[in-house]
Amino acid sequence: MRYLMKCPQCGRQYSMFYPRQLCDVCAGILEVTQSASVEMKGLRKDFWSYEPLLPEGEYKHYKLGNTTLLRAREQGLFLKLETENPTKSFKDRGSVVEIAKALEYGYDEVAVASTGNMAYSLAYYAKLGGIRATVFVSRNANWLKIRDIRDTRDAKIVKVDGDFTEAQRRAIRYSKRKEAFLAGDYAYRKEGQKTVVYEILAELGDVRNIFVPVGNATLFSASYKALVELRSLGLLKEFPRLIAVQSSKTDPVVVAFKERQKVRYQKPLTDAGAIAVGYPTYGDQAVEGIRATSGSAVAVTDEEMEVERSRFYYEYGLQIEMAGAASLAAYRRTKPAGKSVAVISGGNTLKP
Repeated sequence: MRYLMKCPQCGRQYSMFYPRQLCDVCAGILEVTQSASVEMKGLRKDFWSYEPLLPEGEYKHYKLGNTTLLRAREQGLFLKLETENPTKSFKDRGSVVEIAKALEYGYDEVAVASTGNMAYSLAYYAKLGGIRATVFVSRNANWLKIRDIRDTRDAKIVKVDGDFTEAQRRAIRYSKRKEAFLAGDYAYRKEGQKTVVYEILAELGDVRNIFVPVGNATLFSASYKALVELRSLGLLKEFPRLIAVQSSKTDPVVVAFKERQKVRYQKPLTDAGAIAVGYPTYGDQAVEGIRATSGSAVAVTDEEMEVERSRFYYEYGLQIEMAGAASLAAYRRTKPAGKSVAVISGGNTLKP
């Protein structure tokens, strides 16, 4: 897909050959906008069938996506098992796009801030692409996730005194100083992660509710973008309701939605590391997506996530981390009418 990069903050536009994801005028986070018509005759459950809707890049067609949509024991509920991706989470969908763009622009290093899963995913695909990765994570990050990153052998790990927000600041500074490609929760990752929704609608068609775990809100924002694009292509008549799920101990998006205000920083207190983000990059976009789809935002307790995690293993024989069980806990609490999908992700618990 040929495209433009636009800064929502100051309105400046860049060509698809602009090699960064931040505006060089105001440092705003750029968005990918289609600059040429795209034709899709229908939806298929095949990640690479959506390449026409991805930004042009030096893609290598690794096996990813096409994850199972499991019919749950509850009537009307389906589970999107993103645990089947190579690094066990939906992060792989965005990483392949970011690495493709980094290679196209001629970078030999990528820098990223992460709570763990994204760093592991990016390090994995950076190694496959033959470039270096430097990842910034909190000193409090789960040691199992740090182990996964180290297992890629080539990634450099920088531990930060602070939470994800501070790690993100450090990654931005490093990318400027070392002229590394700044990867992470930005435009190109959104483009890859929107394929989760493409696949759900390709397989189920009519869906009433989609439950999405929210940390930095990139997946949620990408899901809303996917719906908007599909409607513009004439492939979707009515939006499903997008339901944002956070921990009650770290829920800035839930609070912003319910109190009709901008997202404000909260100190991350949840033990669900993958969604322990105090100031989500795409938090305000998530609130916009909730309202536009007549959706909602739900905060579940850490205890509820642990219960669902154990129940999931007992019922399906599959391991997921706490954040991966968040959307299932939210479904269990709200019990909405109509066909529903809970997005399930993996993470560190997949390794013994």
